[in-house]
Amino acid sequence: MKKTAFLFLILISLLSACDKKTELREADYVDPFIGTGGHGHTFPGATVPFGMVQLSPDTRKDTWDGCSGYHYSDSTILGFSHTHLSGTGIGDYGDIRFMPTVGKLITNVGSPGKKGYASFFSHDREKAEVGYYAVYLESYDIYVALTATERAGFHHYRFPKTDSAHIVIDLLQSVITETILESEVNILSDHEIAGFRRTDGWSDNQYVYFYAEFSKPFESFGVVDDRLQVKGKNSLTGTKLQAFVNFSTKAGEDVFVKVGISAVDVEGAKNNLKTEIPGWNFDSTRYEAKQKWQKQLEKIQVKGGTMEQKRTFYTALYHTMIAPNLYSDADHRYRGHDMQIHSDSSFNMYTVFSLWDTFRTLHPLFTIIERERSVDLINAMLDMYKHDGLLPVWELAANETNCMIGYHAVPVIVDAYRKGIRGFDAHLALEAMKASANANQFGLEEYRNKGYIPADREGESISRTLEYAYDDWCIAEMARMLGDEDTYREFTERAQYFKNLYDKESGFFRGKSNGSFVEPFDPTQVNFMLTEANTWQYNFFVPQDINTHIEMLGGDEAYAKKLDELFTTNAELTGRVQSDITGLIGQYAHG
Repeated sequence: MKKTAFLFLILISLLSACDKKTELREADYVDPFIGTGGHGHTFPGATVPFGMVQLSPDTRKDTWDGCSGYHYSDSTILGFSHTHLSGTGIGDYGDIRFMPTVGKLITNVGSPGKKGYASFFSHDREKAEVGYYAVYLESYDIYVALTATERAGFHHYRFPKTDSAHIVIDLLQSVITETILESEVNILSDHEIAGFRRTDGWSDNQYVYFYAEFSKPFESFGVVDDRLQVKGKNSLTGTKLQAFVNFSTKAGEDVFVKVGISAVDVEGAKNNLKTEIPGWNFDSTRYEAKQKWQKQLEKIQVKGGTMEQKRTFYTALYHTMIAPNLYSDADHRYRGHDMQIHSDSSFNMYTVFSLWDTFRTLHPLFTIIERERSVDLINAMLDMYKHDGLLPVWELAANETNCMIGYHAVPVIVDAYRKGIRGFDAHLALEAMKASANANQFGLEEYRNKGYIPADREGESISRTLEYAYDDWCIAEMARMLGDEDTYREFTERAQYFKNLYDKESGFFRGKSNGSFVEPFDPTQVNFMLTEANTWQYNFFVPQDINTHIEMLGGDEAYAKKLDELFTTNAELTGRVQSDITGLIGQYAHG
């Protein structure tokens, strides 16, 4: 154990020494561990820009701070799975977990030692950089390194001398406790395993297929059904499946595993792997992953500043390029929102559209540094409309979660079109926008009939009304650009509905019930009428008509005073606890 740990530390030292001798480039500043503590919800594992695969360690499940599967405060690793979410407020994924072990074969995840296959680890023997992750598993004296391509993960395990080396393939575990609707595992030969699982979690009907190749033929194998190990059996279907393979290894022997994934079928996963990692050169794949990140990150170059400031900046930029995730296979097939398999070589399908979180700043950034990809992202949204009838709200793995508020695919598309981005059907886009705006869900019927959403009829009524009004202005702008005068007039009127919740006496937007403002009123209160905010924080959300908003608040001088007060007030938050409201400067929530 000590020898392997020593070699791992030497490797880290050599890598650090190489960095010091060469001039740092943008990718060298990224620290994937940033955001893995506190409420950051990020993961440190290996991925490439906007890739389908996020190969990363799992350290916990079923906790809010474990939405990404990893938290820096943890000291045990449960395994390495191929899909992870970054920065989300709800957990899912953690699909197709691999875990190398030695000693007695244990297939229950449990805790390190006799109870389960998990292992202790230390941050002193852990490393992460763009496209690469490495860690030393203390419980097994195994060194693990991971890298990835767009649709495949590459594992490198360095085993000690043993006649009882194992790799557990777990189709049961994930980041959350979810319902396994169906799964299958097939051991195809002494170096190939394939399978799939379909789950009901946050994404209520997610398909993940995999195909794995091993560099070393395994000596024996077996499957596990609900903790019952069956050695020598090579195929199994069920809902609580695992598999295992066994080796004898020399001291320091390297075993590599390549895993392709797909939402389509096993052949898609196999083709993804064969296309992207045809050989066994782990270092070459790692180098290519870093080069892909470098090409992305050098799009924005900064001068001056400290090392720490550059680290912060480029890590933040790195996190903007993890999602949305590629969802179409190398052969252009993908699973649509009708759950059918489609093929289209004219664009790349994507998933993970957290639009309430991303329409304000992320997608506008993409219109500057990701103009070509923005076309694909918009075509992906329109494909969702074709097969599901509505634009995405919070889309995940070909499923609509309907999490958060608004129909904010609309401003994403309009912003891109107004900035000269083409390559999608603009008239179909306007049709899709109108369909989403006229749906009878989430208070929209009340909004259209009354000009606001009553607080006693729908939660988050203030936030929904204000954000629907902005989205409607965007629809009007799209209609104007396309020469649709009727739609332009209709949605220009709807864009003014924010006025119906403004209380001139208090100078704030307020909830209404039975035609009257809800009493009592406290602008610092976090309550059910607002989305992750209080009234202070929503009071300036009229981006579509700032001049009218200024007039409503009493003119330029009064407006400036109100803005100053947002940042300078000493009033504290009241109402329910909202962990997402952080970085307060007065009542302005920078976090």
